[in-house]
Amino acid sequence: MSPAGGFVSVSAAFEDSGGIAEARDLARSFLTEAQAVHGLPVSERAVGMVQLVVSELVTNARKYAPGPCLLTLEIEDAAVQISVWDSSTTLPAVLAPDPCRVGQHGLEIVMAVCTSFAAYREPVGKRITAAIVLADDPGGAVVGRSAP
Repeated sequence: MSPAGGFVSVSAAFEDSGGIAEARDLARSFLTEAQAVHGLPVSERAVGMVQLVVSELVTNARKYAPGPCLLTLEIEDAAVQISVWDSSTTLPAVLAPDPCRVGQHGLEIVMAVCTSFAAYREPVGKRITAAIVLADDPGGAVVGRSAP
């Protein structure tokens, strides 16, 4: 993790399903260090939501793309930007909410807790990005995507 240009970031590659727990641990330690070393406000809610989103995105990358995936966490403008790259060019299908569907609710959850979400192809593979605000609203409101 290194401060550069006003932001703090960390990246790691994961090769197998054991990397999912490692990615969650990296997210927690990254945010803990951002708070302790850089004095950034990080709520426990934000830590939990970042771990959830990292887990969902890395799980999908490991499940649907061959080879390693790359997780990058970057703090910029009071939010953590979560980015996961993998080797597949197939963009994820975001399914409409369906309480009768068993499974495949991961991206639905990610989109509900993040302030932004994007998926795009790169020259090799694709990148999924999402953002979560680090500090809770002083009024007590949970910060996330607004309901349509």
